[in-house]
Amino acid sequence: KRKRKKTPGAPGQPGQHGGQGQPGQNPAGQGGAPGQPRQPYQGNRPGGGTPYQGNRPAGQGGTPYQGNRNNNRPGFQNRNATPSGPKEEPTEKEIQDQIKATLARLSGAGKSGKFAQRAKLRRQKRDDVAYNAEEAANELESQSKILKVTEFVTANELASMMDVQVTKIIGTCMSLGMFVSINQRLDAETLTIVADEFGYEIQFVKPDEDEENVIEEVDKEEDLIERAPVVTIMGHVDHGKTSLLDYIRKANVVAGEAGGITQHIGAYMVTTPSGKKVTFLDTPGHEAFTAMRARGAKVADIAIIVVAADDAVMPQTKEAINHAQAAGVPLVFAFTKVDKPGANADKVREQLSVMNILVEDWGGKYQSQEISSKSGLNVDLLLDKVLLEAELLELKANPNKRATGSVIESALDKGRGIVTTVLVQAGTLRVGDPILAGSYSGRVKALTNERGMKVESAGPSQPVQVLGMQGAPTAGDRFNALESETEARDIANKRMQLQREQGLRTQKHITLDEIGRRLAIGNFKELNIIVKGDVDGSIEALADSLLKLSTEQIQINIISKGVGQISESDVLLASASDAIIIGFQVRPSTGARKLAEAEQIDIRLYSIIYDAINEIKSAMEGMLDPEFEEKIVANVEIRETFKITKVGTIAGCMVLDGKITR
Repeated sequence: KRKRKKTPGAPGQPGQHGGQGQPGQNPAGQGGAPGQPRQPYQGNRPGGGTPYQGNRPAGQGGTPYQGNRNNNRPGFQNRNATPSGPKEEPTEKEIQDQIKATLARLSGAGKSGKFAQRAKLRRQKRDDVAYNAEEAANELESQSKILKVTEFVTANELASMMDVQVTKIIGTCMSLGMFVSINQRLDAETLTIVADEFGYEIQFVKPDEDEENVIEEVDKEEDLIERAPVVTIMGHVDHGKTSLLDYIRKANVVAGEAGGITQHIGAYMVTTPSGKKVTFLDTPGHEAFTAMRARGAKVADIAIIVVAADDAVMPQTKEAINHAQAAGVPLVFAFTKVDKPGANADKVREQLSVMNILVEDWGGKYQSQEISSKSGLNVDLLLDKVLLEAELLELKANPNKRATGSVIESALDKGRGIVTTVLVQAGTLRVGDPILAGSYSGRVKALTNERGMKVESAGPSQPVQVLGMQGAPTAGDRFNALESETEARDIANKRMQLQREQGLRTQKHITLDEIGRRLAIGNFKELNIIVKGDVDGSIEALADSLLKLSTEQIQINIISKGVGQISESDVLLASASDAIIIGFQVRPSTGARKLAEAEQIDIRLYSIIYDAINEIKSAMEGMLDPEFEEKIVANVEIRETFKITKVGTIAGCMVLDGKITR
């Protein structure tokens, strides 16, 4: 304190108290005294021989830095002066009072009531907002990991929802022991397991639960009466499924199919020689029609697996067996073409036994019969075995209620509009009933049986064609007859909305990563296709097969697919998205044809699925850039050169190996 009083700190007098640093504090402070050798150097500094701190503008040598600064600024001289006498210790009571006051201030009491309330409310509001924001963030995070799906989603759609490659989904399914194709629909259980692997949770979105209960009526035991069995005929392509059905039905279906191959599901009701009725479903055997076969197996009560005795158990045969076993349908094996030279049914039995399927002749539980569809050999025995299986199943249904069943096929007929083939599984369908199938509704305007004759009603296990649907339902959808048309329309609209939402969720927009990937590949190309066909199932099969053709460099996008002739709107869509149009057993309307010529849109028409697939394949190969590679055909050594005027240089060569041509 005393020292501070001694230094008046006038800024204009640098070096005034040059050598006054106290020797005890800073020995360098005495540098100003004469006779010390380092004096001249230190005298250069503004404070003479002061310590380093004297260097500051105030130049007070030896004083502590803080005093230096405060003395420099007017009005601050006494700021650091300590109060005289020690500070009193607060008593315990004072401390408690202070704490109480602070707490009261924090909780808003102590102030006048109104202000306290306002402060409290404001604080509460702030807390609520923060809490809500946190909740919303948590909710959003958990929602991003929840996938909302309808029960049947294809592997491809699931991959795009989770933003992973479809190969990973297929790989995961394989590790579960399931072999799925890119467009195969996955059931609820598989979806949950696969999504769980990738850290997602699945939520199944259904139209109102109670709505399902309104549609379905519960049967009483006494109302049930016996119904005809539904038998599906499955097997590899060209093993004789349709020929067998032809013999049973005494009609020629094969002649009516393009290329002699089945491309639709046919449903027929047949009366056997014993007077019993059986409904047959004929499914396609081609690789492309996987989904159709799966549907055929789901609807059926019994499956006849057809294997040609002169051939072997083929991939589609195995697949058909798997479908039937998955649907829990009893199997009956028919070994066809036994009257052909080179037929060996034992070889087929042996191959089946490798798959763990033993027929009764070999001590197993599966019934089998050797038949010939051409001569009709043993076909009646096969039917007896089928009827025996049916008796064991005790199939019953109640015909006196509103009809329910499955859509087998839907097609667009030129004169009649949308024709839906349905299989009534319970109840009776009558002309005039309001019906609902999938996301479409309508009223039954007319019913025709498989031979094209009009009928007034259709009972359980009876396949009929229905006229009067608003749109073409997907094959495999359930159909129901309802009380009123408005009810049917409301439910159909709800389902349509769900479907649209599902479509939006699976729609994938291009991301930066994807652009990066395409740039990395370099020559990435896209082929957009619009598929139109006469029948829903065939369109689905064709679209699936085309999607499978996608490679690393060329991606195929099916931008639209639908039942009906090629319309002008299809051509406009193709023109906007640079697509080609594929018509499967349909033709473009006159307006569409003219518009396509004007817009230069490529329309391809096919009647056999394989022609379409092969042509697209070759078109894709044309899209790929040719690869140039250097191939050495010969090594030549130049021995001598001759210069000839007007000709140039001629080289005399010796071919060391290979062959050289002009």
